[in-house]
Amino acid sequence: MKITVDEEKCCGAGQCVLIAPEVFDQRDEDGIVILLDAAPPADQQELVRESAAVCPAAAIVLSEDA
Repeated sequence: MKITVDEEKCCGAGQCVLIAPEVFDQRDEDGIVILLDAAPPADQQELVRESAAVCPAAAIVLSEDA
């Protein structure tokens, strides 16, 4: 799995950080997503899928073939 985030789309809702804090964080000044691990280990991948699914701005894009 490979993750990319579109900072321009991110609205700072923070759902990704709540669900997968080992993979996502937020900038202090504006809440925009920070990707901590673009290729997370297998034990984090289901949480990443859930984060992408609940992102209100669809700012998280997953590629399963990586």
